[in-house]
Amino acid sequence: MTFNYLQIPKHYTPAMVLSYLWIGFFLITFVIACSRLIMGDAMIFKVLIDGVFESAKTGVELSLGLIGIMSLFLGFMSVGERAGAINFLSRIVGPFLQKLFPEVPRNHPAMGHMMMNFSANLLGLDNAATPFGLKAMQSLQELNEKKDTASNAQIMFMVLHASGLVIIPVSIIAMRVSVHSKNATEVFIPCVIGTFAATMVAMSITALKQKFSRSQWATIALFGGSISILLGFFAWFMRHMLSSSGAVTFSNVVSNGLIFLIFVVFILGGLYKRINIFEAFVEGAKQGFEVAVRIIPYLVGMLVAIGLLRNSGAFDYAMNGLRWFFTMLGMNTDFVPAIPTALMKPFSGNGARGLMVEAMNQYGPDSFVGRLVCVIQGSADTTFYIVAVYFGSVGIKNTRYAVPAALLADLAGIITAIIVTYNWPWS
Repeated sequence: MTFNYLQIPKHYTPAMVLSYLWIGFFLITFVIACSRLIMGDAMIFKVLIDGVFESAKTGVELSLGLIGIMSLFLGFMSVGERAGAINFLSRIVGPFLQKLFPEVPRNHPAMGHMMMNFSANLLGLDNAATPFGLKAMQSLQELNEKKDTASNAQIMFMVLHASGLVIIPVSIIAMRVSVHSKNATEVFIPCVIGTFAATMVAMSITALKQKFSRSQWATIALFGGSISILLGFFAWFMRHMLSSSGAVTFSNVVSNGLIFLIFVVFILGGLYKRINIFEAFVEGAKQGFEVAVRIIPYLVGMLVAIGLLRNSGAFDYAMNGLRWFFTMLGMNTDFVPAIPTALMKPFSGNGARGLMVEAMNQYGPDSFVGRLVCVIQGSADTTFYIVAVYFGSVGIKNTRYAVPAALLADLAGIITAIIVTYNWPWS
């Protein structure tokens, strides 16, 4: 049977989850509003409708505000892609992938497709990563003896993709710029730490289930240990060797310096490859406008629904209940307002983005909550959507342990995000 890797079977409908949640937001709001009306709050529906109009306006303004920063980043990413950044990263991660996918022959097309997918993901090139990923899943399906059941290689590929490892969280930085953050890039390194933790958990759980050999575990340990030592030294240096102000300065220099260094490396790579660098930048930058316009209906829809919950008082009831629960456990509750973003993320990237924006608007982009929702957004991925799209593209119905492994990775990323945000030397 031949599968078109861009066609998703009808019985896989990840968007329906978000649809049900969106409908639920409206129905919950209506029930609460009616209750408040009965209790004498005659202005409740006016408050809700005024909030709907304001949320819709905010959604459009935020989306249009993304055009500049998205055009900038996507322009440089286009330069890097043409300069061979994806191929370069593929050569680096190739030997490592061969240990993780022992069932895939060294020269099989699936290996190349996976390398290209992971490399594109690392650079934040979602538009390039998805076609590579779907093609990789199709190639892996050719090696799969049970066509309706996920193979070990397909599960490992899916959970690694769902862990969302990325070098630069472009969309998060762009959204922080649009809500007027004073230091939009300061979440860069915390996001990398969070998504690295998610990736290591995803990799380890899957390796445990697949009974990896000692040499394979050694490879995972070498990779994880090397990165952990680097990040650990970085954290130790800032906490114990620098003053508070010095740690803030150092963090800002590293975050912004690394981003600028990547831009320079892409330009130098373009010079080496003798490409028209400015033309490549312009072609990529055009996508910034398309991306910003494309998310308008999603952002407007989610901000309206979230605004209804907030203005009806539903959010306050839920947050107060969570604060009571964590207070009973003796825990600090500053992180509670970020929980809705964490809960939404596995289901919908657009839904989580809307909650992230709502939190930044309510608490401020440079507040503890504003930073935390951004780090959470960058530390987890849309697990259910990825499972449905990737496995659905090749007709797999039995995903085995893929979903639990990916959700545990999301949980690890979220917990890491909370811990890092509490301890990071913010400006």
